[in-house]
Amino acid sequence: MYIKILKAKLHGLTVTDTNLNYEGSLTLPEEVIKEAGINEYEAVYVVNLSNGKRFETYVIKGKKGEVILNGGTARLGIKGDKILVFSFIYIEPEKAKDFKPKILFFNEENEVTKIK
Repeated sequence: MYIKILKAKLHGLTVTDTNLNYEGSLTLPEEVIKEAGINEYEAVYVVNLSNGKRFETYVIKGKKGEVILNGGTARLGIKGDKILVFSFIYIEPEKAKDFKPKILFFNEENEVTKIK
């Protein structure tokens, strides 16, 4: 048996653009997804703190500072919105007791300011 727990949380990212005509996904800076341990094309859950919307999508690599809502997700936020991104894993309950998620905090330029 496995349980689903938080693997990583990206707290306080700022949307820098939206692109409705893209095939879909969430663009995040390559260095951010590496630091968080998120794989490109990995499914993530997103909460838009600015409008309360929640959605699931997948991550693609972008340039430094880029946080872009692509495809249908472009309808779920606008430039300047603050978002949270959650990555989850399935793990055996016994291993979960000692597992600690990686939590990254960001400034207005989407630079990591703190890692917990």
